[in-house]
Amino acid sequence: MTYLVTGGAGFIGSAVVRMLVGRGERVVNVDSLTYAGNLESLTSVAGAPNYTFERTDICDAAEIQRVFNTYRPTAVMHLAAESHVDRSIDGPSVFVQTNIVGTSTMLQEARRYWSALPADEAASFRFLHVSTDEVFGSLGDHGFFVEETPYDPNSPYAATKAAADHLVRAWSRTYGLPCLLTNCSNNFGPYQFPEKLMPLIILNGILGAPLPVYGQGLNVRDWLFVDDHANALITVIQQGEIGETYLVSGRSERRNIDVVRAICSLLDEMAPDAAIGRRETLIKFVADRPGHDLRYAIDSSKLERELGWRPRETFDSALRKTVRWYLENRQWWERVRSGTYRGERLGLGMGL
Repeated sequence: MTYLVTGGAGFIGSAVVRMLVGRGERVVNVDSLTYAGNLESLTSVAGAPNYTFERTDICDAAEIQRVFNTYRPTAVMHLAAESHVDRSIDGPSVFVQTNIVGTSTMLQEARRYWSALPADEAASFRFLHVSTDEVFGSLGDHGFFVEETPYDPNSPYAATKAAADHLVRAWSRTYGLPCLLTNCSNNFGPYQFPEKLMPLIILNGILGAPLPVYGQGLNVRDWLFVDDHANALITVIQQGEIGETYLVSGRSERRNIDVVRAICSLLDEMAPDAAIGRRETLIKFVADRPGHDLRYAIDSSKLERELGWRPRETFDSALRKTVRWYLENRQWWERVRSGTYRGERLGLGMGL
C-alpha cells in the first residue's frame, strides 16, 4: 500500500509516519511545515527508500491533485490540522482555513482521484480523518464519550474540528467516498511541540522555570501515548469498516495538577538539581483558559472489541518514557524553543 499522510511532520503525524515506514509501507508525507511541523522529528526515516516528503499546503487544490496523481495512494490518513486550543482563542481564522477549508479540499481531491480509479483499486481505497474528543464538549464528573455522543464544541479549535468531521461524513454519505473517522483523547509523548501541557511542564521543570497550571488544575483529561494512538490509526485504516467512527482512548484519566506533580516527581528522580530543588515548588496557578472544558473521557470499547486494538503502555510507563526522551534530546527541543515559541502564555483572547 501507499499511504498519503497529511501533517506527517507534526506530533501525531510523525509518529504515524515513523511507524508505517518502519513496517515497510510506502509513505508520502504532505506537510506545509507551519510552526509545529518539524522534519527533525523524521530524521530516523528521512533516507528510507519507502518515504517521500512533499512540502504542500492542504488548501492548495492544484498541488494536492498533483500529489494524488503522482503517487497514486491506496489510503489517505488526514492528520493535518491546527490543533492548539489556546492558539484558536487568540487567532481562530487560521483554524477555519486549515481545519475546515483544508479538509474540504482534501475530500474533494480524494473524491476526484478515487472516482477515476479502476474498480478494484477504488474498492480498496480508504480516507481516514483523524479528529479529537473536544468536538463533544465537556463531561461532568461521570460518564464517557462514545461514538454516538452529540457534538457540543466549546472552543474555536473544537468547532473547526467538528465541522471537518461533518464534512467527512457528508462526503461519505453523499458521494460514497470510503471514509473512516477517529476521535482521540489527549496525546503525549516524544516530539510534542512545547506549547502543550506535558512538554511545557517537562521543559520548564528541566530549566527551573515556573510551571503554569490553569485555574486550580482540576480539569481532567484522558491521556493516550502517541505511539499507541499511531498504532490505533493504522489498525483502523487497515481493518476498520467504511463509514464507521472509532474512539481512541488510553483509559488514563488524570487531573492536570496530578499530571504536573507526576512530572515533577520524575524529574526530581531522573534529573535532580540542587539549584532548582523540588520541582513541585515551581508550580504556579494562573488565570484559567476561557471556556475551559472540565473533563474529557473516552470509551474505546468499540475499537477494542471490533478491531482488537489495546494500548500497549500504561500512563506511568509512557510518562517515564516521555520524560526520559526530553532529557535525552535536549538539542531537539532547544532548536524548537529558539524559534517562534518560547513558552509564553497563550489563549487569553488577545489576538484580536
